[in-house]
Amino acid sequence: MPASPSTARAINDRLALRLLQQEGPLTAARLKQLTGLSRPTVADLVERLTAAGLITVVGESGEQRRGPNAKVYGIVAGLAHLAALDVRTEGVSVVVADLLGEVLAEASVPIGDDTGTGPAVEQAVALVEQVAKEAGADRLHTVGIGAPGLIDPATGELRNSSGLPEWHRRLVAALQERLPEARVIVENETNLAALAEQRDGAARDRDTFVLLWLGHGTGAAVVLDGTLRRGVSGGTGEIGFLPVPGTGQLPSATDCEGGFHSLAAAAAIGRLAHAEGVVADADAHEPHAAALVRAAVAAPGAPAHARFLDILADRVAIGAASVVAVLDPGCVVLGGEIGRAGGDVLAARVEERLARMSPLPAEVHASALGGGAVLRGALLTAREGAQDVLFGVSAR
Repeated sequence: MPASPSTARAINDRLALRLLQQEGPLTAARLKQLTGLSRPTVADLVERLTAAGLITVVGESGEQRRGPNAKVYGIVAGLAHLAALDVRTEGVSVVVADLLGEVLAEASVPIGDDTGTGPAVEQAVALVEQVAKEAGADRLHTVGIGAPGLIDPATGELRNSSGLPEWHRRLVAALQERLPEARVIVENETNLAALAEQRDGAARDRDTFVLLWLGHGTGAAVVLDGTLRRGVSGGTGEIGFLPVPGTGQLPSATDCEGGFHSLAAAAAIGRLAHAEGVVADADAHEPHAAALVRAAVAAPGAPAHARFLDILADRVAIGAASVVAVLDPGCVVLGGEIGRAGGDVLAARVEERLARMSPLPAEVHASALGGGAVLRGALLTAREGAQDVLFGVSAR
């Protein structure tokens, strides 16, 4: 059935807004080219979106040789303010941005292991309010939160996870209470890092890939055919529980010891480094294992460093090979603090081993976004969520 006039207008408005989001400010003539719509239709939608307060004239195009310059239209960036949080076991980082994702203010606060749940939650919430104030945001429209652990797909809330501080779960409820007008979106940190790598990093423009997270724990984010896969219970990518050779035991439903976690998580890598004689100065802002990997990568020709990196690559390749055998993603990105520390040196070693272990081709790349991948992914998620709401309203 042909679309009704109102439905057709809604579709056209949404298309134009998406193009302005993706391409940046555009003239009406350029919108006509990109949408394939007629000149009168484009003129109508520009008038509609301007009247709705969603787009405005942001400049003029000087490309025309004769006649007046064309007006350039862009999304009204100040229509909504967004916040993104990267919630770690040792603290939280916050950015506040406009509707286009332009960062206006940012800050971090450490939260020690000995901090009680209540004070920890208060520190984190106060930081969000402080950064919003510095950004000049009277209210926040959408808040994106990246945190370790399982996200319940039915409720969108963090589930109980062993080893994670209780303040993580309390934080979501506290933010919803203190920011009642804001929409709060929670997502697993590995999934957010993958979204960021797909948009701006090592998996840019790939429809299918896996991000292997190597940090305090291990995990994986799975993107297939352009869609982030979460699974029935939100547990897609819980690769720490993957039974693997070389651990001497099997993981259980409540403990990933004996799984891939026991080969490639920070504690296991620290023990491996000690056994191989690799040393490094500690950094309070990352797992010590990351500093050890970075020290080995800085001088990979040293015998102890070469042995350490070879064994580490063997271990990582075991988990990566399992993922490749099941999903055939074509690309594996090594993320997390340890994946980033290993960089191209570790990635090349893992790729070489995968080529020997699997008939399925798979490129291996280090994260291209450094320590900001989770925060970047949280901001992208908040921006998409806010634009879905605002653009949907405009299209009626």
